[in-house]
Amino acid sequence: MKIKRTKHDGVFEIKNRKLKDHRGDFVKTFHQACFLEMGLETDFRENFYSISSQGVLRGMHFQLTPHDHAKLVYVTNGIVLDVVVDIRKESNTFGEYYSTKLSSENAKSLYIAKGFAHGFLTLSKSATVVYLTSTLYSAEHDAGILWNSFSCEWGGIVNPILSERDSNFPTLSAFINPQDI
Repeated sequence: MKIKRTKHDGVFEIKNRKLKDHRGDFVKTFHQACFLEMGLETDFRENFYSISSQGVLRGMHFQLTPHDHAKLVYVTNGIVLDVVVDIRKESNTFGEYYSTKLSSENAKSLYIAKGFAHGFLTLSKSATVVYLTSTLYSAEHDAGILWNSFSCEWGGIVNPILSERDSNFPTLSAFINPQDI
């Protein structure tokens, strides 16, 4: 497992070791000692997965304090363009995004600290994305920003398949965190 820092304080790209033989693949996606060495959260409280069709964009999601959480995200089937954007107004990288392709073939994970909105675009016929979160989901603290309200080009897609909820999020510039009031 190789953990690489990105330009965003709190976002790490992880190259997981993938073993392959005549039976198939074996990938370790979490190793507590490696995470602790980098100062990353290791106490995950929930685990989810989604299955999405090509052209589906899910995001940009996050939880508000006190239920904000770190996430560990990886793909077990297919390919996605995974994107995070810094929503920490006091950060030097506020409003900037980081993107990477996650796939079952490249066996990469993305660690996302608190203070980032997260989303992905399904590039393959379908994709299964797994999420581990450091807090329990709270509907009252669920929030998001509009997928096209920051500078990410999303691989050139103009009309992704969105949920009604995701298409009605405020823009990054219009988002007001209730704790900032």
